[in-house]
Amino acid sequence: MMKNFKKYIFALCFILAFALFSFTYLFAASDETVDFEAAKAEENIEQIEKVEPMEQQQEITPEQFGIYMVDKPIYWSENRERLIREYAQRHYGRTETTIIPQAVVVHWTVSNTWQSAYNWFYNEAMADGTLNVASQFIVDRDGTVYRLSEETALDRHVIGYNWCAIGIENVGGINNREDLTEAQLQANINLIRYLHAKYPTIQYVFGHYQQVAARASGLYIENVAGYYSIKTDPGPIFMRGLREVLSGDGLTFFDE
Repeated sequence: MMKNFKKYIFALCFILAFALFSFTYLFAASDETVDFEAAKAEENIEQIEKVEPMEQQQEITPEQFGIYMVDKPIYWSENRERLIREYAQRHYGRTETTIIPQAVVVHWTVSNTWQSAYNWFYNEAMADGTLNVASQFIVDRDGTVYRLSEETALDRHVIGYNWCAIGIENVGGINNREDLTEAQLQANINLIRYLHAKYPTIQYVFGHYQQVAARASGLYIENVAGYYSIKTDPGPIFMRGLREVLSGDGLTFFDE
């Protein structure tokens, strides 16, 4: 009887010792697993921190499109913004001072220098006290691009479309001569590609003289009856040059 009891005690001690060993091993292994997972998480965080923010990755700049751009802002003030709201309210039934770009309208300045056009656009108001004309860009004859305002500012450059259109002025066109240069053509191509990449909402490109044809876009809005002017800029030769290069970029043009 005593002999069997001793065997029982021995077996129980063996089981307890084995259980204690197993528990110690598993606890140590668990610590190692936790340490490994923590290290892995820290490594993932480091990798994430090395990745640039999405906004920075998608930043689109004029330089990426070979554009030499000079910021030359026209005079901007609370008064100009008031005039913009008044103009937008009267002509479009809106009060915004900014736009969601849906079209690019190409012009010429009817001048020999970018400075003369800039000086004309600089002031806030016309002689009648309404918002002065202006475009977001001027392209000089050597292809230099001057940015006159925020790209999404509501500038007054084309009847019926200012609420949704970015304007590009090209120096030239005196006496309606189609004399815009190859440098200007290339600069306009690059600039339109830059704008289209930055603002995918842009679908249409047309010349100022194509304002009637462009009504097919459904973008035309004009609440003032009889408010219309005939334009010739920038001429069919220039627009044909743009269309031949850019028509494959997912942009809609109109017949010259």
